[in-house]
Amino acid sequence: MYKNVEVLPKDAREATDVFVKRRKGDVLLNYENEAILAKKTGDWKVPYKLPSPNILIEGPIAVVDKNVNKKGNRKAAEAFAKFLYTPAAQKIFVDNGFRPVTAEGKAYAQGKFQEVKTFTIASFGGWNTVNSKYFGKGGLWDLIFSKSR
Repeated sequence: MYKNVEVLPKDAREATDVFVKRRKGDVLLNYENEAILAKKTGDWKVPYKLPSPNILIEGPIAVVDKNVNKKGNRKAAEAFAKFLYTPAAQKIFVDNGFRPVTAEGKAYAQGKFQEVKTFTIASFGGWNTVNSKYFGKGGLWDLIFSKSR
């Protein structure tokens, strides 16, 4: 299947643009928020389908000691990290196509997203296992890519 891929964009936004604006490809595999944004801007004219079950991608936040100490902005960085879990921030996430993580955010998001069962990276043995097995040197990604040429 991979050898039939016409375009391999560098990131999710470029992939969406190539698919919806340049009309390249028959199928777009991407993040849910990309389809929601494209629909919101009027670029997406067709329904999208989320496979279920689907992987839950959790984007972490970290305050990096070395950086905040060097720049002297620890207080602002920690305040921002804390803000992300407030009802106001969760509402912004939902309004921009990202699923919320707090109870208040989930209540606000009720009915705004397609229902989907999820699993996490732990189902595949965690990030260390996934990185070496699938994305490390000689991993599944290398195998797929080498056979598609």
